[in-house]
Amino acid sequence: MAQRNTFREDEELEERINLRDILRVGRYLKPYLGRVARILAVVVTMSCIQVAVPYLTKIMIDEAIPNRDLATLGTLAGVLGALIVTYELGLRYRTVAITRVGQLMLRDMRRDIFTHIQTLPFDYFDSRPHGKILVRVVNYVNTLSDTLSSGLISVIADVFTFAITLVAMFVIDWRLAAFSLALFPVLVAWVTTLKHFQRRAYRILSNKQSNLNAYIHESIAGVKTTQTFAQEAAQFRTFQEQQGEVRRAWMRTVHIQFLMWPGIQTISVTTISLIYYVGVTGLGGVDVTTGVLIAFVGYANNFWNPVINIANFYNQLITCSAYLERIFETMDIVPSIRDRADARDLPPIGGRVDFDHVTFRYEEDGETILDDVDLHVAPGRTVALVGPTGAGKTTIVSLMSRFYDVSAGAVRVDGHDVRGVTLASLRRQMGVMLQDTFIFSGNVRENIRYGRLDATDEEVEAAARAVHAHEFIMELPDGYDTAVQERGSTLSAGQRQLIAFARVLLADPRILILDEATSNIDTHTEEALQAGLRHLLKGRTSFIIAHRLSTIENADEIFVIDHGRIVEHGSHAELLAAKGEYWRLHESQYAMIRAEEAAGMSEVAGA
Repeated sequence: MAQRNTFREDEELEERINLRDILRVGRYLKPYLGRVARILAVVVTMSCIQVAVPYLTKIMIDEAIPNRDLATLGTLAGVLGALIVTYELGLRYRTVAITRVGQLMLRDMRRDIFTHIQTLPFDYFDSRPHGKILVRVVNYVNTLSDTLSSGLISVIADVFTFAITLVAMFVIDWRLAAFSLALFPVLVAWVTTLKHFQRRAYRILSNKQSNLNAYIHESIAGVKTTQTFAQEAAQFRTFQEQQGEVRRAWMRTVHIQFLMWPGIQTISVTTISLIYYVGVTGLGGVDVTTGVLIAFVGYANNFWNPVINIANFYNQLITCSAYLERIFETMDIVPSIRDRADARDLPPIGGRVDFDHVTFRYEEDGETILDDVDLHVAPGRTVALVGPTGAGKTTIVSLMSRFYDVSAGAVRVDGHDVRGVTLASLRRQMGVMLQDTFIFSGNVRENIRYGRLDATDEEVEAAARAVHAHEFIMELPDGYDTAVQERGSTLSAGQRQLIAFARVLLADPRILILDEATSNIDTHTEEALQAGLRHLLKGRTSFIIAHRLSTIENADEIFVIDHGRIVEHGSHAELLAAKGEYWRLHESQYAMIRAEEAAGMSEVAGA
């Protein structure tokens, strides 16, 4: 299992921009190359207009106006007007079209990272706060919006405008063009100096935002515990610390970021001033007309505006590179539990399960969780796993569903090694009911139908009746259509578990796993549930994990697990007669029950 990462710990990022990550964005652009080609055609037209306007202005000033050629002047004015209107229409099309392509790219990126996260094994989620996972899918992808919507394609237009403007300047007067580029090395030096500090600032900001998101997610999930222990003030102090870190990181980033634009703007204004000075004084042998000088000022703006835009895009790129690294880092995680290249579908099973000398560790050189477990269950049998907390009971059933892979030995279902069959075909034939029941936001009917999405309303109701959930469901305001909140907060713990039972049973699995599934159900409800489940367990291989031994007395076989080993097994009667570990568990549990009953009777007598 990976080392735990909490909201107090910064995640590592590379010190340099990863060009590989930036180039990978091109894969999301590829499906929309047709649209991009149309956008680029408009962009090229707009760039040509930007080059033509100063040149037409030059002709008007140097030729048409001095010669009082009103016809030529009128024609040029009309052409200029048409070009400007065309440019504005092109600008609107470019803005809308680029935004649409950018949003489509973001949609595809969100789809890929969300889909990939669904395939990651349990140890990925065990090793990091869920808030840090959430921030990748939402915040980091959203941060890419401006860069992908406007920057990526606009920078292509800016490069083209820069190039043709530079050519036009050298064609008109190469000496003045050379002076126009005099401060370009200063710009390169300025950008190069700032990029290191920007990258580091955004790396720190990314970490602090991720930490804050993780803490908020954890705080919301644990709000009931916080209120129970009246620790709101402590939570608030920690929140203030975390958001203070974000604020300080943000301000450092802003200070550095806004050094870029003023520096470039200063160089741009200085360059235009230099053009005027050289053009008027004739420095360096420059001899130009007024029209050429004004045209060059226009070209200088055409030249420096793309440079400023490219620098701004580079600025965005530095920001995005930190987020892209996190996004692609997640997408590059190879699931440790996945289908092999030669995996085949598991055919319909009878339900035989074999653990052949299974050993399991979370890490290769880590603690042994299961040690040489040899367990064989015939189809249709109900077996129970009991033992102290941490003995390895849940790990056994997790290996059966292949949520983890064995370190040694093999787990087989109907003779098929679970590592050699596809995950979907294996898990479709298993039903798992956990103690921590998850209820999705929606209504009761949708939550039960999650077990089999094509089930009819009648089948949903039949499953609910079988587990004795129908009675309480019909007492809800809208019956099966009653809306439930996220995690089923409006239902009792017992009601949530009954709904989850109906969901599992609707799936009609050949192997049923109940992991502390009745721990939150009161005795009366449990008795009704056991009556409903009895005929459903018949003919189905079932594994029951329970601390309450009364719930597993009728199991065909009971396995006692301790420190990752099977220490004894047999029927309830056989294990009691053996007076071993199971007998001691049984006696201690019933002694506790008798003590509680005696205490209750004393309270009644005292009253």
